[in-house]
Amino acid sequence: MYLPKSFEQKDLASLHELMSQYSFATLVTTSATDGLVASHLPLLLDATRGTYGTLVGHLARANHQWRDFENAGETLVIFQGPHTYISPSWYETVPSVPTWNYAVIHAYGQPRLLEGYAPMHGLLQSLVQTHEAQFAHPWPLDLPSDYMHTMMAAIVGFEIEITRLEGKFKLSQNRTLPDQQLVTAALEQLDEPLASHVAAMMQAAQNKS
Repeated sequence: MYLPKSFEQKDLASLHELMSQYSFATLVTTSATDGLVASHLPLLLDATRGTYGTLVGHLARANHQWRDFENAGETLVIFQGPHTYISPSWYETVPSVPTWNYAVIHAYGQPRLLEGYAPMHGLLQSLVQTHEAQFAHPWPLDLPSDYMHTMMAAIVGFEIEITRLEGKFKLSQNRTLPDQQLVTAALEQLDEPLASHVAAMMQAAQNKS
């Protein structure tokens, strides 16, 4: 992706945090018959495996994208973080134009299919526990055995050890510090979740500079 140095994020902990928080990702592969193919799905990050971590997830068996994994070559996974419109009316510097602030991560690697009941069940258990943790009474993965086997037969698990990781956090770093502070304050006033998260990321970046 287009990645100016001022927007490049290399801190692995920051990248992993965003990937875990915005885990509904886009998996992009190349098919010999269909060209570029994309699927949208939740992924889990295992930060302990590999230099940059390992992504784990599953596709519907009816989704033929998994059939291309063996010959797909390098696969791209896109994590879209918080993003928001930036009005030029918020700047001290004039004239200025509108823009968009955002955080996005591109992860690359070779997908590998998960084989066997135990790895697949472990993956599903981790997904359920991760996403149910926000609730007061989490739903346990406690299903009748025959039903569980039927459902698992309809999906295909995979993992991708990340071999290359690119992070772009466009947070007005190309503007003056007064402009950055004014934008941060304006976003905080919007009372909108994505704008608030962008504002928090901007504030953190300003504190480090």
